[in-house]
Amino acid sequence: MDVLEYSLFPLTILCFTYWYFKNKSTKSSAPINWPLVGMLPGLVHNAHRIHEFFTDILLDSSSNFEFHGPAFANMDMLFTSDPANIDHILSRNFSNYPKGPKFRKIFNILGNGIFNVDYELWEIHRKITMSLMNHVKFQILLQRNVRDTIDKGLVPILDAFAERGITFDLQDIFQRFTFDAISKLLLDHDPKSLSQNLPHVPCEKAFNDMVDALLYRHVLPESYWKLQKWLRIGKEKNLIKAWEAFDQFIYPVISQKQEKLMKNNINDEDHDLDLFTDYVKAYNQWTNGDTDNNAGNVQEFLRDTFLNLMFAGRDTTSSTLTWFFWLLAKNPLVVTKIREEIQQQLHLKEDENLKLFNIEDSQKLVYLHGAFCEALRLFPPVAIEHKAPVELDVLPSGHRVSPNMKILISVYTMGRMENLWGKDCLEFKPERWISERGGVKHEPSYKFPAFHAGPRTCLGKEMAFIQLKMVAATIIYNYHIQLVEAQTISPMATVVIRMTHGLKVRVVKRVPL
Repeated sequence: MDVLEYSLFPLTILCFTYWYFKNKSTKSSAPINWPLVGMLPGLVHNAHRIHEFFTDILLDSSSNFEFHGPAFANMDMLFTSDPANIDHILSRNFSNYPKGPKFRKIFNILGNGIFNVDYELWEIHRKITMSLMNHVKFQILLQRNVRDTIDKGLVPILDAFAERGITFDLQDIFQRFTFDAISKLLLDHDPKSLSQNLPHVPCEKAFNDMVDALLYRHVLPESYWKLQKWLRIGKEKNLIKAWEAFDQFIYPVISQKQEKLMKNNINDEDHDLDLFTDYVKAYNQWTNGDTDNNAGNVQEFLRDTFLNLMFAGRDTTSSTLTWFFWLLAKNPLVVTKIREEIQQQLHLKEDENLKLFNIEDSQKLVYLHGAFCEALRLFPPVAIEHKAPVELDVLPSGHRVSPNMKILISVYTMGRMENLWGKDCLEFKPERWISERGGVKHEPSYKFPAFHAGPRTCLGKEMAFIQLKMVAATIIYNYHIQLVEAQTISPMATVVIRMTHGLKVRVVKRVPL
């Protein structure tokens, strides 16, 4: 080691020491901005608690924080939970914030489905899906599907657990329920994952591996996760297996349905609503026989379409139900009020169980609706949104954002902001969603973006509330859910937040007074 090297080594140590104590003295939750590596060490250190990490930073920094990544790594980001910024990005300047190639690269497993695409193909997906959901027979199909999955899947499982008095993971049950329900609705195929022996269905569990990997792709250098993918290790290995599981589940069902359709006239307008058939019709009308388009051939189009909708139908709904029942267990007075509302609004006798329950019944349960809004405020399923501008932009907060800068919107943080929800923002209070007239109180989507905002607002919002309320009312009125003591509850570092260790409970059949 020559004289120059000897002189540079202590100088480097001195610089890093100065940098560390200079940043530490601020007593901020913000990560230290180190030379060369930027704030990446702090992000990696907190990756397992990313939602709380973002919240700590944003509550300390007036809802906006500029993250500096390693030099030459193109990882500079803006973290925000600022409602004005969110309104600007998702609504007012929507055209400047498409999903874009970087987003599609992260979410490439979803192909050309509605969550991944922009412009013409997105408009086509949205038009098809809206048309089907507005079909006069869609709610009949939805109601029949949900009730069938409750009666033949959920209730027998809960009854068996109650009779045996065993502990089980309620999160797993909800994931199985929503997977079966959405598979039957979209594909007219029952995978029966919610059977008495709780079979392992690779496609159902693959969604967990997918969302685990996708969040890490958001916050770690692209070169890092691409290396993992090439080596087939870590979360990327699990993502590869998840991709295979999806294809092995969806493509055979598509082929079977296509064989049946070849024997029928799919142009017959009098057939019962069948989402698979109608997506095929829409694809044929759009392409007019020309497969030279961004959606690929019909099988690829259907695979991507159904995988995107299954992802939305399985993960977001099961996440909401899980957090909802945990919050109820912590707030027994809310449970009592929900039961009273069910009994009064559905005109049940005091000794009568809740059996038949339909969409019209669910719309009468305003307090239950408010309780779900409150759960979604505190634990939004999609807790982080990723955006990047096409052109240079200045946000309402004054921050300049370039096409090379990633913007991460923390929806999770927004539910914990006193300036939005008051000093009781951490409390579970369904009453905050009840208007003076006794109806559901509306909040602007830029304040409550649990269902996104602007042109990309979730098309399945009403469908989700129907399913949530039908499931919840059945369980709350007919059973007692008891939490197992001494379990750690925390949100997992995933795109769709679920509980890290599940939700261990016991269930007891309720005898109405």
